[in-house]
Amino acid sequence: MDYVKGIFKNRPNRFIAEVEVDGNLEIAHVPNTGRCKELLVDDAVVWLKPSDNPNRKTKFSLHFVENKGELVSLYSQQANSIVYDAIVDGKIKELSGYDYHQREKTVDNSRIDIYLANHEDDCCGMNFLVDPCFVEVKGVTLIVDGEARFPDAPTERGAKHLKELIKLKKEGNRCCVFFLIQHPAGKFFRPNWENDPNFSQTLNDAYDAGVEILVYRCVNRLDGIDLIPEPLDFDLGKSFANGIIDD
Repeated sequence: MDYVKGIFKNRPNRFIAEVEVDGNLEIAHVPNTGRCKELLVDDAVVWLKPSDNPNRKTKFSLHFVENKGELVSLYSQQANSIVYDAIVDGKIKELSGYDYHQREKTVDNSRIDIYLANHEDDCCGMNFLVDPCFVEVKGVTLIVDGEARFPDAPTERGAKHLKELIKLKKEGNRCCVFFLIQHPAGKFFRPNWENDPNFSQTLNDAYDAGVEILVYRCVNRLDGIDLIPEPLDFDLGKSFANGIIDD
């Protein structure tokens, strides 16, 4: 289904946006719970996906917004699919070599986005999984002077996921948090200490515990999204308008 062009007007709450389409004011679902205040500005060009579901309260979903000359994806759940497909296709070199791939692995009271492992036969011919790897995916849309930052709003759920990875790592598993920059202008990653010091500190704790951090970005088109198979650099220190503060 083709996308419909619209003009952003207002966001009454985090779930919906008011957009102008062909001169009419329409309500669109926003599939991203982040603030996105730097993206959803007055009269920004947005791209909407129409729905043919008569039971939906909104006629459209807001999937893309134009910002800094780039098409930015606001469909946060799509980040998981992009990363999963890239792993299966061998585009993420750090996560290649696994022959078992699973979406949404339940661990205790959490669901980890991606579970990787290898099949192995024992001496009796029984097949089982070894070399487990747990991957948590975070989509990033906030860009400050070319620097991607996450989160753009406090996220207790995000910190909980990191703590789960720390626990799994201490139990002997390989664990990774994967930041997918969904704004093509992002060239570097740093946690957002200003907006969420708790998540940022927990990310540092996870890294110190041996949880791996991977940062990649994607290029968006209305007819598809491509992950660029080259990892980006990151820095876990604090960064404010007056420069970097090293702790």
